[in-house]
This record gives sequence, structure tokens and C-alpha cells, in this order.
Amino acid sequence: MLDRLSSLALRRPRVVVAAWIIVLVVGVGAVGTLFSTLDADLDGPASFESEQVSRRLHDLDPSGGEVVAVVEGTPVADATLEPVRAREGAASAVAFPSADGDATGVVVELAGGLGDGAHEDLVGAVEEDLRRLDAGAGGRVLVGGELLLDEEVAEMAEKDAQRAETIALPITLVVMTIVFGGVLAAGLPLAIALGGVAATGLGLAAVSTATDVSLYAVNVTIMLGLGLGIDYGLLMVSRFKDERRAGLAVDAAVRRTVASAGRTVLFSGCTVAVALVGLLLFDEPTIRSLGMAGIGVVLACALAALTLLPALLALIGHRLKPARAERTGSWFARLAGLVQRRAVPVVILVGVGLLLLATPFAGARFEDIGVHALPESSETRQVAEAIDREFPGVTAEPVVAVADAAPDDPAVAAWAAQVEALDGVAGVTVDDASGGGADEPVTVLEVAAEGESNGPTAQRVARAVRDLDAPFPVAVGGDPAEVVDFKDSITDRLPLAAAVIVVATFALLFLMTGSVVVPLKAIVMNILSLGATLGTLVWVFQDGHLADLLGVDPPGSLDIVMPLIVFVFAFGLSMDYEVFLLARIREAWEETGDNDRAVALGLQRSGRIITSAALLIVIVLAGFAAGEMMAIKQLGLGLAVAVVVDATVVRMLLVPATMKLMGRWNWWAPAPLARLHARLGLREHPPTDADGRRIPHEGHRIHT
Repeated sequence: MLDRLSSLALRRPRVVVAAWIIVLVVGVGAVGTLFSTLDADLDGPASFESEQVSRRLHDLDPSGGEVVAVVEGTPVADATLEPVRAREGAASAVAFPSADGDATGVVVELAGGLGDGAHEDLVGAVEEDLRRLDAGAGGRVLVGGELLLDEEVAEMAEKDAQRAETIALPITLVVMTIVFGGVLAAGLPLAIALGGVAATGLGLAAVSTATDVSLYAVNVTIMLGLGLGIDYGLLMVSRFKDERRAGLAVDAAVRRTVASAGRTVLFSGCTVAVALVGLLLFDEPTIRSLGMAGIGVVLACALAALTLLPALLALIGHRLKPARAERTGSWFARLAGLVQRRAVPVVILVGVGLLLLATPFAGARFEDIGVHALPESSETRQVAEAIDREFPGVTAEPVVAVADAAPDDPAVAAWAAQVEALDGVAGVTVDDASGGGADEPVTVLEVAAEGESNGPTAQRVARAVRDLDAPFPVAVGGDPAEVVDFKDSITDRLPLAAAVIVVATFALLFLMTGSVVVPLKAIVMNILSLGATLGTLVWVFQDGHLADLLGVDPPGSLDIVMPLIVFVFAFGLSMDYEVFLLARIREAWEETGDNDRAVALGLQRSGRIITSAALLIVIVLAGFAAGEMMAIKQLGLGLAVAVVVDATVVRMLLVPATMKLMGRWNWWAPAPLARLHARLGLREHPPTDADGRRIPHEGHRIHT
């Protein structure tokens, strides 16, 4: 397959490049529009009890949402709200003063049933009305609420992506120019990255017409696309320059590059994609859409590396300088020798160090961080914090129970009394929802919990209400119950997702190496490094260490979904570098049959490339970690830590040390599996020239 791809690129390079240019132009436009069309906060799956309650409440009493304002420094007379109430589609407008009289809260509820355009216009008009409430009296008006939250999140997500690109692209271009010794070669990996992002943008635009896609999927696409696209391009351009140094003509060097480095890229892309498949096993639309975006951009970047890059090399490869002669006894080879001589202490020290870094994760707290996902400068966040400070409990989201019974039924009163007696319940309100689209009697109980709306107490109350026996059908929802459903769903699906990721990754690495030992060691070492990554996230975002230095406003917990996302994406990225290294070690093992020498040669041959690739992807991730959205900051920092740990202590120390201890057992497989690998194993097949003759290769001499 790889030989056919290289043949296509060599026969029709201009056609291939033109096709990718079309994808790039159309795809970049699609990515730009996604920020304004996708939502950050998707509805939960229909299987959630909380989502079923939400939909039923909307059917009983359709609502268009709320716009909330806080006016500080000047009182607000009720009469000043008349222009707001008079607007068509405004269901109600209520003002309430704070206890000290220094602030006034205003909640405007909009009617449901409006079309998207009319609803959007009404929200804008109400926002303008509320901003005029100070009437020049010198007060300050803050406007926010759920209806403005998505708009602000979309704006910030787009700004974060633009900021990351502005930071990362120039720096990566400079670094690659230094690595390759020229701007032309440095631009090729960027072309791969941009092509992968553009192609995935087209895919997301198409998928969004059929199902819900999270706004954060765009940030993930850009983040992974830039990182992996540059990595794949770097690997293949470096191999091409090596082949040219060995004396091959451009066409032959392209074929050899696709057959060798292209094989590694294909394996790497499949391995990362397989890890991300685990996200598709969850019910939550946000998690699934991030998985789809990740899989799409990984495969798109791999496809660009295997088609676009060979075509570009066919056109301009003669203008690239061949690589400099490979030095014997490189720093990486000396390091491998040192580690192999001290293998036992290295394994113990590194293993203990990684476990210590993981210990903070034992005390991790997972919550819906709500408005704390926004920066302190966010007006929506300022409104929410002012409401909590000045009007505690007024806008707190209750636990909502929908009962199929009449409100005057004595059984309802008795059950409501049981609910009110639960630990952590601050009060219960009973409302009659009959007649609002219901054919049968319906009662809605709003259960106010102590503490924060979605805090631990509110979640315990939601669980306790669900556990109460009732003499009538009851469904429990509300924001606290939604968090409970979310946590339970992740907990239930996590074992299956982890099993799929581990088994599929093991199978792919076995097909590449023919060993059962190497894949198992790779998975164990990845889990160790990922534990250290998650521990670092808790240390920074929950405990607040280095918060000022990193520009973090610690919310005191991890976003409920972020550890899962970081784990899966970091697992994939770590395996990316594992494949880069193992491909070279396996190649050297087949050449020499000497395990220790193969490890040293593999580290020597891959060291400079993997180090450069890791540096470049960390630059990209740091650009996103410097953004304002908390979820993106956690993802960017978490993945950057994972890459640094994997590319340094794991690759330079733990891999050579463990492979030294295992010796020839590294390459062991039971006889049936060995025979299976002999039939199905994926190997590099030497490419042929236009006449079908095998291209000779002299570029991989063994250096000692």
C-alpha cells in the first residue's frame, strides 16, 4: 500500500498537491465558521434521567432561558424594567435588592417557542436594555446568564485558538529551520499540519449537520493537528534527507522514505487513533465529539504525510540539502550505554519518581467547574460570582423532582416532608405543573440544597432523593443530578474503554514488533507517565501550586471530564513517540540480532528526531495552555507534561533500562503468536523502481 502511495505521488505530484490545496482553502474556511455554529455546552444523552426531566419540563413549560444582570452602586426601580417587560418574547423581569442595598439583581426570563433568529435578536435587545439600567447614575452594570454564556465561550475559544497559532507557528518555524538548516524544509511539516487541520475541519462541518459536536472539538483539532502534523512531517523529511545523504536519487529517496518512515507514521497514526476510539464508547456528546475530532485529525495528518509530503518532495526534493553524516558515538548512544550499565537503579529511581508525581491524583476532586471555566475577566463569570456573593441562594440551581401525582395528594405532601428531612436540604418548593401540556396531574418539587449549586452537598441530595421510595412515579433532574449522571456514566463506561484501548494498542504494537513483551512494557510505562501527568494537573489546578507562574486561576478541582480526556489523548501521544523509538530499535535488532546494541542504535538514530518533535509539540501545547478557557488550559498543560515526561525520563532512561534487563526476552512471543506475526506482521518492504527492480539501500550502516 505504501509503495502504491509513493508511486502515485511520484507520477502525479501536481495533481496531489492541487487536491490538497483545495482541501486547505475550503477547510480553513470551514474551521472559521465552526466557532460560531457549534455549542460548548451540549445536552446530555437521552439515557440520562436528568436529561429526561429537562425535556419533560421544557414540554410542560417551554422557556427561552434567562438573561441576568447585576447593577452595583445605584438602586433599580421596578418601573425601569417596563421597557424590558414590554418586549415581545420577554416572559418576566424581576428585580431584587441585596441585603445591604448596594446592589440589585435582575432576572429576565424569555418565552419559549421563538425561532433561532428571533430568539437571538431578543437576547441582544434585552442585553442592551439591561445595560441602560444605571441611567447615567454612575453605577456599574454587569450582564450575563446562561444565554450569553455560550456566545462568550465561543468567542474565547476562537481567541484561544488564534493566540495559540500566533505563539506556536512562528516559534515552530524557527525551531524547524534550525533543525533542518533551511526554511524550505522547515515549511514542509507545517504544510502537513495545516492540511490535516483543514481536512478535519471539513469533516467536523459535515458531522455537525447530523449530530451534536462540541465547540471544543475545534480547539482539539487545531491542537493535535499542528502537533502531530509537524511531528509526522519532521520524521519523514528527516528520513528523506538521510536517504539523500546515502546517495539515492529524489524518486528513490521518496520511495524509501514512504516505505520506512511512512510505515512508522502509519503505525503511529493508527495507534493514536485506536487510543481515541475509547472516547466513542461514552454516551456524552461532548466526549464523543472530542473523540471524533481527535481520530479525524490524526488520520488526516497521517494521510497528508503519506500523500501530500511525497508529492512535495517529488517537486522540490532536489532543493533540499542532504543530511549531514551521522556521527558515531552520539550523545544518545552514550546515554543508552550509561543507562544499560546502571539498569536496576535507573528503573527503581525513575519508577519511584513517577509514582511520587502521581500521588496528588489520589486526592483529586472532579466537579463541574461552571463559570470558573471562564477567566476572571469574563463578564458572565463576574455576574455569577456577584449573584453568589450578594444574593446567596436566589439563583442556585435546585434538584428538581417531577412526580406523576396531583399536588394536593396527601402522598405528595408526605413524600415532600421526607425529602425536606434529608441531610443537606435547605428547603422544598411544591408546584403544580398540571395543564402545561400534561394530560395527567404532574407535580414539580424544587429541592434547594445547602452550599454550591453543583457542589458535593447538592450531588448527595440528588442521589438521596432518587433513593427515596415514593408511592408514585418520580424522576429526578436539575443541574446537580446532571453532574451525578455524568460521573456515573463515566465510571460505568471507563473499564470497557480502557480495555479496548489497551487490547487494541497491544495488538498494533505486536504486529509491528512481533513481541508480546515490548507492547506490555510500553503500556505499563505509559500508565506510569500518565499517572505523573494527572498528579501534576491536581497539583496545579486543584492545589494551586505554580498557579501565578502558569497564569492559572485554580478552580479548586478538575473539570469533571478533563482527566478522562487528558488520559486518553496523552496515552495516544505517548504511544506516538513509543512507535517512533521502537521502529528504530526493531530495525536495528533485525540488522544486528544484538539486543543491547539495537537499543543503543535505536536511541541514537531516533534521538534527535524525537527530541525535536517533542519540543515542537510542546510549543504548540504551551500556546493552548496560555489561553483563557480553563478546559483548554488543563488539556494543553496536561498533554505538554505527558510529552515532556515521555520524551525524556521514559524514552531516555526507562526504555533502555528495562530493555537491557529483559535482554533477548524483549523479542519473545509464544510459538502460535510468532507464526501469526510471520503471516500477518507489518514489515517494511523495500520499494522498487519504475522497472520493478528493488532499490538498494546503504543508509543504515551500524555505527559503534
